[in-house]
Amino acid sequence: MLIQETHHDVPTKADGKEGSMRIFLFHPTIPNYPNARFPGVVLFSEIYQVTGPVARFARQIAGQGYIVAAPSSYHEFVGPEPLAYDVPGTDAGNEYKITKTLAAYDEDSTLSISYLLSLKTCNGRIGTTGMCLGGHLAYRCALDPRVSAGVTYFATDLHSATLGLGKKDDSLARAGEIKAELAIIHGVKDNHVPPEGRDLIRKSLRDKGVVFSFYEVAWAQHAFIRDELSKGRYDPAISKICFEILLELFGRTLKLDLGPHDGLEQKIEDIC
Repeated sequence: MLIQETHHDVPTKADGKEGSMRIFLFHPTIPNYPNARFPGVVLFSEIYQVTGPVARFARQIAGQGYIVAAPSSYHEFVGPEPLAYDVPGTDAGNEYKITKTLAAYDEDSTLSISYLLSLKTCNGRIGTTGMCLGGHLAYRCALDPRVSAGVTYFATDLHSATLGLGKKDDSLARAGEIKAELAIIHGVKDNHVPPEGRDLIRKSLRDKGVVFSFYEVAWAQHAFIRDELSKGRYDPAISKICFEILLELFGRTLKLDLGPHDGLEQKIEDIC
């Protein structure tokens, strides 16, 4: 599917501070069908904003028939340009991550969802995904009842509740608010999210009754889907498998019109 790439700047006012956030848009197009409608997906980046690897990931999703909106998460501090994959860029991204407030992060999600829903080419169904910091932000985005599905890649700080100013977030504590179906993806070799952290995420979601799938890939490290300057961690084979997980969830929850849930509990027979 063909893709058109544009951007849109939206006003922000979180914490009483007026500003502007750039949303990069990756829009699928079908020649001769100007009124075609597609689901929307909010894509949150790692700590470097919308870099080359994040844009390529957005194109992959858009090429499957989704309008992808990728917000610039650090608009309070810098322009929409990506930070470099180097020590200064990493240090800046990590500093901004804990300087920005939760209210500002959540406003970014709200504005991105609202922008997608304002498009006449959006079918009204919204999903979200992201990696690293963006995995955590995608999780928080799924707290919005307008979101039907979320896929998080190696979400950082979720288990430790250390996102944002003060390093004290309420993300896992609010798990019971999530109505979307989630796919949670982690690498077993990810030293940013240790085994006990992954166990806590899984248990919290289960205890709060969230509908989710949880995937732990044996040899995957942090940033395993970053296809550029990943410090030897990029795994294209595993990335392909995880993308199929995303497509299955998004295809079932965003492209199909399932109608309302019948309210009945599915009974599973004890058969071989």
